Amino acid sequence: MDRNTLTGLLIIGGLLIGYSWFTQPSDSELAAAKSQRDSLRALEETEARASLDTVIKAASYVQEAVVTETKDSAWKAEQAIRFGGFSTARDGDLKYSTIENEKMIVTLSNKGGRMVSVELKDYKTFEQKSLMLFDEDSSRFNLNFLYEGNYLSTSDFFFEPSDVDVSVQGKDRLVFTYRLYAGSSSKYIEYRYALDGDAYVLDYSVSMVGLADIAVANNNRMNFEWSMASPSKEKSVKQQQLYTTMFFQYFEDDADYIGESKAERQILEETTSWIAFKQQFFSAVIISDQGIQAQEAYVETQNVAEGSNYVKRLTASFPLALDQSANPTGNLSFFLGPNKYDILQQYGIGLEDQIDLGWGFIGWTNEFLIIPVFNLLEGLNITYGIIILLLTIFIKVILFPLVWKNYISSAKMKVLKPEMDEINEKFKDAEPMKKQQEVMGLYKEAGVNPLAGCIPMVLQMPILYAMFRFFPSSIELRQQGFLWAEDLSTYDAIVTWDAQIPLLSSFYGNHISLFTLLMAASLFFYTRTNMQMTMNTGPQAGQMKVMMYIMPFMLLFFFNSYSSGLSYYYFTANVVSMLQQAVIKKWFINEEQIHAKIQANKKRPGSKKKSRFQQTMEDAAKKRGLKLPKK
Repeated sequence: MDRNTLTGLLIIGGLLIGYSWFTQPSDSELAAAKSQRDSLRALEETEARASLDTVIKAASYVQEAVVTETKDSAWKAEQAIRFGGFSTARDGDLKYSTIENEKMIVTLSNKGGRMVSVELKDYKTFEQKSLMLFDEDSSRFNLNFLYEGNYLSTSDFFFEPSDVDVSVQGKDRLVFTYRLYAGSSSKYIEYRYALDGDAYVLDYSVSMVGLADIAVANNNRMNFEWSMASPSKEKSVKQQQLYTTMFFQYFEDDADYIGESKAERQILEETTSWIAFKQQFFSAVIISDQGIQAQEAYVETQNVAEGSNYVKRLTASFPLALDQSANPTGNLSFFLGPNKYDILQQYGIGLEDQIDLGWGFIGWTNEFLIIPVFNLLEGLNITYGIIILLLTIFIKVILFPLVWKNYISSAKMKVLKPEMDEINEKFKDAEPMKKQQEVMGLYKEAGVNPLAGCIPMVLQMPILYAMFRFFPSSIELRQQGFLWAEDLSTYDAIVTWDAQIPLLSSFYGNHISLFTLLMAASLFFYTRTNMQMTMNTGPQAGQMKVMMYIMPFMLLFFFNSYSSGLSYYYFTANVVSMLQQAVIKKWFINEEQIHAKIQANKKRPGSKKKSRFQQTMEDAAKKRGLKLPKK
């Protein structure tokens, strides 16, 4: 190789080396290139993983679908075995329908084909809300029966309604049906509801079409169950609890019930004509013309948690007899309305016996005297406070002959006080029987019957107790205001407090009722006036004085949470009685004439003859071995 060629190669090599040295990347450029390569590699790995997850998820979905389909198939097979032809009615959309007339709105549900609530249109709650006899959340209504070896309940199935919302008025009648199909249009259970335009009664029947095998399997009966927690509607929950319970009536017998203070189950022992879910002023009553069979039938009351919106839980369960016809049928009627005596009485089956008018003569007094007079006064279109006042005056007029005898007897006893004081002083250290003999002798000579003042009071007691029963049970007074009382059927609180005071809150309450205060004060002054008229002395006078203070005080506690209408009645009765006393004492009783008549009676032949009462006292003394003074 010549020198020129070698020189050229060296120059070219140098140029290449110099170019490579000048054009090589810096450290930052090398780091950026490396970062770019790492990002590309991470992106490739992520895409690879995503593709793998997609494949895995797809496989999982396929597996889950297969498992779900298998479970659904197994569940459907289980449902078909357990519910048979009814299995297709297990699923559905919850829908409601209403049937309405002039008195009420009945809401029905396709789930179970049942009544879920009843609203009474003419009434409101104490808070002026719609009055619901019962509601969906707290009630159960269903038939239980045996089908293909399994016990089923209609509340688990969806029925198909004949309509959505229907209404009726006047004398017209509507019919609403629900059908529960058993896998075929020719096999179904049908509920038929019928309602007249102006009635509180809803007719109900159960028909089984193409299901005669159910009737055979269930011995021609199905078990009917209805349970509800009674919603609070009034001012006082405690008062509602006192009047909420289960009533029932055996055929050709008086109504019976579970005690209001009890929570128990009572087995029905005989065929029953009706069963009532009785609340304070309203009732839901199951009525059967053919009679409710006693086999496995019961009624039950249960307490509910304090502070809830309910008063008690009430339950009735009994066999619903099925007819041995082509389409076995069970028939019932439901009374859904107020506990108004005249309304309940018109059905002629003793529904009015739910209203506690008192036992025996007390109840007759209310039924044949108080209620007719009250209804007559009610027709005058005046306030109920005035009606109570007029009722009080009417009763006082009727009882006046008895009251007159009581006043005359009291006046005679007052006239005899000086002589009674002499006897007490003379025999203060003697045997009590001897003093009693002298007193009875004085009564005989003076022509005074010591029981004359007691008998009229005893005869008035049925009236007083009848009113005690009538007012808290009278729906007529419900939400009727008078003066400061906004509702005469409950207490009239003028002062209230929230704090729970030991003993006081339990026995007295967290309020003060003004009519109760007035009643207690009037009783105190009435009793005091009576004592002044009779001028009693001795131990009995001391006892009477104690009672004069104790009785009004006790009634303050007893009546504070009771019907203000009742307290108002007793208050007006006491005031009218004191006015009677004042008028009679001032213008009709002359103590001097009475004293003169007593002295004349002493001189009358035969006045020394022993009375039957005096003879009885002497015989009792002799048996005790006492020696009596000789006359």
